[in-house]
Amino acid sequence: MIITQTPLRVSFLGGGTDFREYFLHEEGWVLSCAIDKYIYVTIKERYDDRIRVGYTKTELVDDLDQLEHELVRECLRKTGITKRVEIATMADIPSEGSGLGSSSTVTVGLGKPIGVQDQYIAAYGGQRFIRFCRSGMVHVERLALAPDQMRRLNRHLMLFFTGVTRKSSSVLSEQVQNISSRLAVLGEMKRLAVEAKACLEAGEFDALGRLLDEGWQLKRQMASGVSNGSIDELYTRARRAGALGGKITGAGGGGYLLLYVPPSKQDEVRAALCRLSELPFNLEVDGTKVIFNYRR
Repeated sequence: MIITQTPLRVSFLGGGTDFREYFLHEEGWVLSCAIDKYIYVTIKERYDDRIRVGYTKTELVDDLDQLEHELVRECLRKTGITKRVEIATMADIPSEGSGLGSSSTVTVGLGKPIGVQDQYIAAYGGQRFIRFCRSGMVHVERLALAPDQMRRLNRHLMLFFTGVTRKSSSVLSEQVQNISSRLAVLGEMKRLAVEAKACLEAGEFDALGRLLDEGWQLKRQMASGVSNGSIDELYTRARRAGALGGKITGAGGGGYLLLYVPPSKQDEVRAALCRLSELPFNLEVDGTKVIFNYRR
């Protein structure tokens, strides 16, 4: 039996420049952080030739092609495992459609990542500046933050569940289709990622709030499904209550609202968003790891 623990993430800035349709021509830059909320994947050999997969439902099939869970099915196909296996996935939070990178986290835990941005932060952990080169190479750089700086940054970050989960594929598809007509927007988005990296490493944390706000306004231009009236209202309430900036995590359209809020204003923000559930969290320094490995 093998059990892996893989962190979820919050992407601060530059999301959208990690599409291959963009960075193979323009290069992409992303600033992202792992958090201490995890997805666990358990894998063990079965006593018979069937395949059993447990998640929000349980599947027991005789043939790999019968599996409905696309990520597990294709990971097994890639690794050549077609029978006699049992897999279960568990999460610290309801992760489907959360915008915290759960799909990539599952695939990294399974050992066969897909996608582009999210699997790197899930695998490496920590606070990272990720550069996607036109050559296809990816450079992952750890932010130069001391432990006390990490704690200070953490004290200013808040996450609230909007109550809406969604499939990111439709929003992401529209973003990809719009890349050629949004090159100037994407250029500004990746510039903000570089500026935020410099500000954080210089200890100018409040600048992150302003940059998150600028990035969110740009992100809303990338696809019609990124935001809606309800999300806009929540964000406006948070800003009026004292948040310096924020964004919807992931593709947008629902999931979690990330906010940068001075500690002195956090109770006011909580009151303004009292209908939402807050998710306390800490920044995580580690990436995916095997936490149990027993072989008979």
